[in-house]
Amino acid sequence: MGVISVSEASRAHKVHTSVINRWRNEFLNQAHLAFGGKGGGHESAERIAELERMVGRLTMELAVAKKASDLWNLNGSEP
Repeated sequence: MGVISVSEASRAHKVHTSVINRWRNEFLNQAHLAFGGKGGGHESAERIAELERMVGRLTMELAVAKKASDLWNLNGSEP
């Protein structure tokens, strides 16, 4: 793919040169956000670990509640 000037891109796509320049500048200033590099990966990993711990805790709580319910029903009592 060849390199074309802003003017050529403007004519080819019927977009004003100022719009293309603005898009280019926005991309150059924020391109690091578009790709998963070192930016926010650490925070995401921490959040995933936190959610995994929560799932584990809730799974254990559910298992205990089910056992308690089974024991309650074995004793002939209704909750």
